[in-house]
Amino acid sequence: MAKTIHLNKGLDIRLVGEAALKTEPASVSDTVLIKPTDFVGIKPKTLVQAGDEVLAGSPLFFDKNNPEVVVVSPVSGEVVEIVRGPKRVLLGIKILADKTVRSLQLPRIDVQNADAETLIKFLCSHGVWAFIRTKPFDAVAFPDIKPSAVVVCGFDSAPLAPSVEFLLQGKEEAFKKGLEVLSKVSGRKVHLTTHAKANNPGWANAFSGTENVVFSGPHPAGSVSVQLHHIAPLNKGDFAWYVQAEDVARIGTLVSEARFDGSRRIALTGSSINNPMYLDAVIGSSMAALLKDQKMADTEFGNRVISGNVLTGDKVGHDGYLGFYHHQVTVIPEGKHREFFGWAAPGFDKFSLSRTFFSWITPSKKYALTTNMHGEHRAFVVTGEYEKVFPLDIFPVQLLKAIHNGDIEQQENLGIYEVSPEDFALCEFVCTSKIESQSMVRAAHDLLYGEWVDSRKEPVHH
Repeated sequence: MAKTIHLNKGLDIRLVGEAALKTEPASVSDTVLIKPTDFVGIKPKTLVQAGDEVLAGSPLFFDKNNPEVVVVSPVSGEVVEIVRGPKRVLLGIKILADKTVRSLQLPRIDVQNADAETLIKFLCSHGVWAFIRTKPFDAVAFPDIKPSAVVVCGFDSAPLAPSVEFLLQGKEEAFKKGLEVLSKVSGRKVHLTTHAKANNPGWANAFSGTENVVFSGPHPAGSVSVQLHHIAPLNKGDFAWYVQAEDVARIGTLVSEARFDGSRRIALTGSSINNPMYLDAVIGSSMAALLKDQKMADTEFGNRVISGNVLTGDKVGHDGYLGFYHHQVTVIPEGKHREFFGWAAPGFDKFSLSRTFFSWITPSKKYALTTNMHGEHRAFVVTGEYEKVFPLDIFPVQLLKAIHNGDIEQQENLGIYEVSPEDFALCEFVCTSKIESQSMVRAAHDLLYGEWVDSRKEPVHH
């Protein structure tokens, strides 16, 4: 019987613009951009140059810290630009995509008879290992470190999040094969998390090496940190793996069909989209292609295009590109206006965690929120609001203060290894002081990750 965990703390932000359960092919993206900046802590080394021809599955770059792992092209075409920033930092590899994808033919592997080491090398060299990430740090997993636990995220609780069941339609067999591969390479039972309201309870029997864990309660129930906190809490030195469900199917496709599957089903969401739906696209697609056939709401200050969800996504604009791990695009109105009477108005159309506005009497109401912050940066005021939406047994305010003070020992004592930036997204949303908590946690993790990577390079003295 599946294990069930109920969360009381958190907050569901109900927004207008949920994607209807229908899908259409996206307009073919003329260019695709793969950004090393999507990978935490990576030091990329390019394997291609402008003018090179690539196939879907051709290596593009690898991480100098983790050289066994390569990132491959999701499409076939020509490399048209190596995008670099200050000090020649690699920001992206832009590919002029073919209209029809041609895949690199890969060798086949017998999962049943291959040992774990052989399987790991196969996954690393053919591009799918990059989808296996670790807690802490959210970095690509190091192949030589066995995980303390493995979690496959079977649902997403973020605002307007896509239905994982719908993302996996037609990929069920590949998903089961991917679970088998994960179990074998990790040597662990795979924890498959689903929500109590999921429409596919059959996932509990997707693979014999899987344990189904059912969560109920508000966002961030879908956060991997929250799930691990209840399934297999991390200690210092532990590394847990996590993989999105759609990417598990990608692993299954690689071993079953000997090809890299660069497709990505996207939920196009947000109140500025007149016809929210799912689009079948590819990893790294341009927003111009994804939004080409969509009518946008005519707003006074324009619209914000976000790769990801409104809490943790990246502001990329109409000329941006889909993030490597994102399966959602959100478009909402920009909020640069001042409101008449502001807080003095009754606020029937305003969302509030407290009972500041009369909207609390309609708890099921959906809102068309803008990007307005409704405040400004100010001193860190302790209000107790963080604790209402933070379901981990950790003191969020004290941890943020330890990060601000640069006290690493105190950060470790307060649970820095158990949290991720996304866990503080709701804290940012409800914060009276408008503290950018996510960027603070990200900076702390980047520092700790860099020190950990450097420690692996140090020679061992006997």
